[in-house]
Amino acid sequence: MFDAATFLDASLLPAMMIALVAGLLSFLSPCVLPVVPPYLAYMGGVSVTDMDQGGKGRGRVLLAAAFFVLGLSTVFILLGFAFSAMGRLFLSVQQWFLYGAGALIIVFGLHFLGVFRIGFLDREARLDAGDRGGSAMGAFLLGLAFAFGWTPCLGPVLGAILGLAASEADVGRGTVLLVAYAAGLGIPFLLVAAFFPRLKGVMGWMKRHMGAVEKVSGALLVIVGLMMITGRFTALSWWLLETFPALSSLG
Repeated sequence: MFDAATFLDASLLPAMMIALVAGLLSFLSPCVLPVVPPYLAYMGGVSVTDMDQGGKGRGRVLLAAAFFVLGLSTVFILLGFAFSAMGRLFLSVQQWFLYGAGALIIVFGLHFLGVFRIGFLDREARLDAGDRGGSAMGAFLLGLAFAFGWTPCLGPVLGAILGLAASEADVGRGTVLLVAYAAGLGIPFLLVAAFFPRLKGVMGWMKRHMGAVEKVSGALLVIVGLMMITGRFTALSWWLLETFPALSSLG
């Protein structure tokens, strides 16, 4: 029988919160945010000017955005399933796995913080899905291509969440973390599709502060890496429960 208290306990909550924030930071990254408007316009079969004017084609753009998010979420959820299943296979050496994964995530974080630069992380590799604009299925295929090919830009942050999924050593719990990551990355796409004219100023401000976004991403990665190495997720879980008692009702 499914036991919700075991599946969604306090120890999973901070990891879900981190995964959600990591998805949002991925959306704000320099290789994603600047291309959001043209991507949405292309998938919806309209121009960026049409989106800016609002009304015209908004329904098509929103539908395309929904299928695009469905496509990229499909890939991320499958990755979460695969990595959490892999974590179960290596359960006997899970602690050493956590040490290694945590150390690698810290290295990625130091890269984003500018302590040193790793060359291949400054390059982008994108898959071309061909002429798929203007249809829901085309948007879904572009979502798949985005998730598979928008590397290594998403790699470090996504890798941190996949490491968390593997550390859960439970397929359901690990998959939930990637659902949270996909939500953090996908929901902003839907918001921009629905409210692009109103969000132009906000997006412009974010583009001008890409450096700060990268620093926040680096800090998050270093914190996650340290927490994986030191096993501090449990301590964070209890702190959350003590600070926000209402969270206990989720378990």
